Amino acid sequence: MTGHKRHSPRSRRRAVAAAATAAAAALLLSACGSDSDSGNPASGSGANFVTSDSGIATVAAGDRHAAPRLQGKTLDGGQLDTADYRGKVVVLNVWGSWCAPCRAEAKNFVKVAEETEDQGVQFVGINTRDTSTQPALAFEKEEGIEYPSLYDPTGRLLLRFEKGTLNPQAIPTTLIIDRDGRIAARAMQPLSEEKLRGMLDPVLAEK
Repeated sequence: MTGHKRHSPRSRRRAVAAAATAAAAALLLSACGSDSDSGNPASGSGANFVTSDSGIATVAAGDRHAAPRLQGKTLDGGQLDTADYRGKVVVLNVWGSWCAPCRAEAKNFVKVAEETEDQGVQFVGINTRDTSTQPALAFEKEEGIEYPSLYDPTGRLLLRFEKGTLNPQAIPTTLIIDRDGRIAARAMQPLSEEKLRGMLDPVLAEK
């Protein structure tokens, strides 16, 4: 007598995990530097952002979407919850130690992070596609990065961003989160100090 094969809860969990990992991998296909025009207002359902000639996308304050709450372990083994930074302007940078453009922009992030810390700005990294924390920690030490980074090797945290909004679609990606926890700007390219400040300063000036 034959019957339908039953799948154990463990098998189902493995299938879900595999699907999530595959989706994260697809999300990160545009890795390490991108001039994608996916930020065009016509792309994605409900898109309401404008991309400048410099490749930086911005959203008017009244049209912004909330950034997802990101929680997890940091590279140094601590815990981080972006909800703790509500009321601050957050600079969220997606990076990997294997990514040459990430290395090129790192010194600019270190400098601006140090110079804006007392202005209510919090820098947070999301390290992804590093299979262990060792190369990422070495990267931070070499570049002098002192702000925290969530460890997200499979890109699961990135999947929390809603499609059609200013979600990360490449490595590096930088997002500016306003004081109310909404996504105000995005760049999917390595940033000079000038471009980084050009994204950050208008949001920092908002009251």
